[in-house]
Amino acid sequence: MSSDRRPHRMERRTPVWEPPAEILELFPEVSGNTLNGVGETEPRPVAAPMWRDPRTIAHGRVQDHITREYSQHEDLRRGMRPRGRYRPAPLAEERIERSPREWSRAVRRFALGEAGTTVAKVGITELRPEWVFEGYEVNRRWLILLADVMDHDDLSTAPRWEAARAVHASYNRGTAAARELADWIRSQGHEAEGHGGPGAGPVLLIPPAIEAGLGELGKHGSLIDEDLGSGFRISAVLTDLPLVADPPPEPIHVDDFCVGCRVCTDACPPDAIGPDKRLVRGVEKWYVDFDRCLPYFAVSYGCAACIARCPWTKPGRAPRLAATMRRKRAARAT
Repeated sequence: MSSDRRPHRMERRTPVWEPPAEILELFPEVSGNTLNGVGETEPRPVAAPMWRDPRTIAHGRVQDHITREYSQHEDLRRGMRPRGRYRPAPLAEERIERSPREWSRAVRRFALGEAGTTVAKVGITELRPEWVFEGYEVNRRWLILLADVMDHDDLSTAPRWEAARAVHASYNRGTAAARELADWIRSQGHEAEGHGGPGAGPVLLIPPAIEAGLGELGKHGSLIDEDLGSGFRISAVLTDLPLVADPPPEPIHVDDFCVGCRVCTDACPPDAIGPDKRLVRGVEKWYVDFDRCLPYFAVSYGCAACIARCPWTKPGRAPRLAATMRRKRAARAT
């Protein structure tokens, strides 16, 4: 194949969406990429960019706009109704003692099958200070990460409103599961609090989810798991229950796949997904341009086109892709 074909293949296949002036007027002068630490060489806590009291965040006016847009759609308004103030169950006076390994098995049994709201996958890791949002203090040692799968039929319609319905239904299930697991742990006499998205409490969720074995970071900025693909959301339980951290899983080499794939890049209307990793708070990683993504997110019910189009998202495909990527990496190593 002649070399003059390659530049043509790498060109964007769809026009880039440009935000209207009335949306840009809602944005602060400070760049969201700057707030997120793009280009910084040292790790640090990051301020929560969204889904907090709008008076306390730089993009509060944008968040208010998104909330109004959702509230005008009946189906989404129902899905976003307040879950009620979270009141953890009373802490049992009798503290049940088990080994960390026994507790870890018990947590999985409960979350995967015994709870009223079960999840698809569970991961356990120790909390790191850099995962705690700026201005928050967490006095718990352990994070239990829970994965809930989104409805693929709804998600595949992105950026239509049905995709937002899938996202928020998953957030709601994940939050319910996290709170139920936390209440069960409290019934055993141990401290625990459950948190779910989109405002997932005091900690980042993707970095600890990676550490806990719930996938690798994809070019679209979301997790790719060898069983669940990209179509899932994360909730978490913070606890002092003695646990055992999950060992690192066998890599599925998502980077090898994403470097050569342009599906999410071409699917992104505002062209927020670049071809290369970027340095973010001391870590080289895939990063979605916040300042490009958020304006379209604000007018399209949260978009999610990148996840919906990701080849890993189609049900049943992720295990086959993971096996293929491992075979390719093994073949190169021989």
